[in-house]
Amino acid sequence: MLIKLPKSSDCLESDVTPQSLYYSRRSVLGGAMTALAVSGLPRWANADTAARYADVEPGKAPAWFTEKLPTTRWQAVTVKDEAITPFKDATHYNNFYEFGTDKGDPAQNAGTLKTEPWSVVVDGEVGKPGRYALEDFMKPYQLEERIYRLRCVEAWSMVIPWIGFPVSALLKQVEPTSRARFIRFETLLDPQSMPGQRSGFALIDWPYVEGLRLDEAMNPLAILAVGMYGRELPNQNGAPLRLVVPWKYGFKSVKSIVRISLVSEQPKTTWQSIAADEYGFYANVNPEVDHPRWTQARERRLPSGLFSPNVRETQMFNGYSDEVASLYSGLDLRKNY
Repeated sequence: MLIKLPKSSDCLESDVTPQSLYYSRRSVLGGAMTALAVSGLPRWANADTAARYADVEPGKAPAWFTEKLPTTRWQAVTVKDEAITPFKDATHYNNFYEFGTDKGDPAQNAGTLKTEPWSVVVDGEVGKPGRYALEDFMKPYQLEERIYRLRCVEAWSMVIPWIGFPVSALLKQVEPTSRARFIRFETLLDPQSMPGQRSGFALIDWPYVEGLRLDEAMNPLAILAVGMYGRELPNQNGAPLRLVVPWKYGFKSVKSIVRISLVSEQPKTTWQSIAADEYGFYANVNPEVDHPRWTQARERRLPSGLFSPNVRETQMFNGYSDEVASLYSGLDLRKNY
């Protein structure tokens, strides 16, 4: 069903595009998949996508994504009174250390990543474990567009239109056992295609690992994303499958996922292992708890420049308090950062 979230996630019809334009998808719903001569968009793109995301670079969508896109629930969740970050900024200013430590390295180096074929292992405390080809893994799920704020722990932020499905839908499919308390995510380990994994950046013990409490993963805002800006995920943004948890700092949203495990004990995550005093397990966006080396009370919204800085106050839980604050009732968020 269509998720309606109150207050901070509500949106006016005019926030992104006129309603009459956005919902005129008869040609797509009728199965039309003709090529468009608009900004070089791929063959599966439709007129509404072209109008909304005119600056999107062409991609090469896998067949399963192309087949699912026409039935996507567009604008299932949105943000109010905030502009979407330009596609170029969202795809050329990234942290993805598997491809390098500079912000531009992922876009420059991620072309070596091979996303087809791709498989996902589901294991641990589940009734239906297995290794699934991505096209089979995705079969049960209807895609939704979720326009979310993204807040990096480094105090920069974006607004990104993701395409994906709720993590809760996956959990329903795999049937966690009564022992499952946490969900652990693991990124691809492939030094041949990921130059950062064979570099001298030795602080990280690859593969990259992240995790959530099971009740956090069940929250309707938590999604597994397979696309953004009306197209499949670019490699540098975590293709072909990544986690998006909008009320947490960006490093929680693990990219290029190959393993999802239900576990009884809290998993030791990558950045927590490197510097637990700086990067806690919860990683909730909290303007009242500073990073040891900078304030978290403010953020720089991209695009932003030296002479036109786009600085704003950071919101608790990145503006999603109404939806997630109850998850942490009674928890000291200064100690459990």
